[in-house]
Amino acid sequence: MDKDRRILDGGAIAIAGERILEVGPTTALKAKFPQAGIVDANGGVVHPGMVNAHQHLTGGVLIKSCVPDDWPSVRSIPNNIPMHQAQTGDTEELSATLSAVGSALNGVTMVIEAGSVNFPARLAAGVRKVGIRATTGVWGTTHPGRPHSGTADEVLARQKAVLDEFPPGGLVTGWVTLVGHSMGNDELMSGGADLARQYGVGMTMHMSPIKDDPESYLARFNRRPIEHLADIGVLGRHLLIGHGVWLDDSEVELMLESESAIAYCPWAYYRLGQGASLMGKHAEMFLRGGRIGLGCDAVNAGDQVDILRQASLAAGLAKDKMVDPSWFGAHEAFEMATIRGAEAIGMDHLLGSIEAGKMADIVIHDADHANWIPKGDPIIQLVWGTDGRSVRDVFVGGKEVVRAGRCVTVDLLELKQAATETAAALFAKTGIVYPHRWPHIEGV
Repeated sequence: MDKDRRILDGGAIAIAGERILEVGPTTALKAKFPQAGIVDANGGVVHPGMVNAHQHLTGGVLIKSCVPDDWPSVRSIPNNIPMHQAQTGDTEELSATLSAVGSALNGVTMVIEAGSVNFPARLAAGVRKVGIRATTGVWGTTHPGRPHSGTADEVLARQKAVLDEFPPGGLVTGWVTLVGHSMGNDELMSGGADLARQYGVGMTMHMSPIKDDPESYLARFNRRPIEHLADIGVLGRHLLIGHGVWLDDSEVELMLESESAIAYCPWAYYRLGQGASLMGKHAEMFLRGGRIGLGCDAVNAGDQVDILRQASLAAGLAKDKMVDPSWFGAHEAFEMATIRGAEAIGMDHLLGSIEAGKMADIVIHDADHANWIPKGDPIIQLVWGTDGRSVRDVFVGGKEVVRAGRCVTVDLLELKQAATETAAALFAKTGIVYPHRWPHIEGV
């Protein structure tokens, strides 16, 4: 995934500490570094750790696959708010750990938290326990009735505290994380952008997954969301908006001109029926040089944290929308998952490709997995022929996180027991009952 997109057949990677030292022919590197320990990929495909540009690491994680898939987002998302409000520090750390394990097992080594966290330090503890990279933040909204809403000054003070506690350089970095939509006043939106620029970090928020945001902004400001954000100075390379499905042509131009980025979560839009096949312009923006990464969103929308599944849908949706298989495909989608995803989050100088000097975030796919027998073109097979299930080993900063398909940094059986018990307690605490479409009958 270097600038020439070269694929090295039969190659090797030399790692020193947390960074890639050299990439080249196996024989040459073994001769140059005779004392180095060796991890044999055994003919498997090796690629950079993937980037998830939009993921709610906490909140609804413990009610995975419970939200009915015939609910629209205007029902499923507000219904999830009590679960967010019921979170404790313990449950958020547990949720973050569970999300991070799922990410690692699917070859995702960097996650942008989407901004619905009560206890950012506990999220960071859960992520660090597993050993992947992530950002952390806290709810950012001036909208009454939302968790931790307040005045712009109050919300920005909380954002600043997170940035001070988690500066760039570690596994977990603080970002300005606003809810977005129409849930922040201009003072909060522009102040958040100023804060991100001041600290040299990113700012993320949700915008226009459905038509509600354009309708709201047109009613309030007589301008569409991206037009209004441009007017108040929010757009720029620091900004990563989640979704951006219902953008019109003028908004697309503003995003491209300002080099603002989008986190594209196609499975979430299909699960919720949000109109991505009708309105989405992500592939077009990508081919015009736009900063587009892939995300999995929340578990009440995306269910899985598998970026390869997102890549296959992104490619298929683009082909089908244009009734043309030639203009966009696996190679572009895999760029979104790796180097172009790293560019979208402002970290392509460190992540997204296997090159000397970059972080040693490495994924090895199992050559003996059925999805790789026989082996074809690696990019075609990664996007169309397999998914996260064939990930064998994962290294983050040169440290082993997944070995032989198992996370080696946490005990999965203990995590399963804690998650099962805590999920039951959360349902009891909130009183939420999700309906089943088909009857569930107790076994005899």
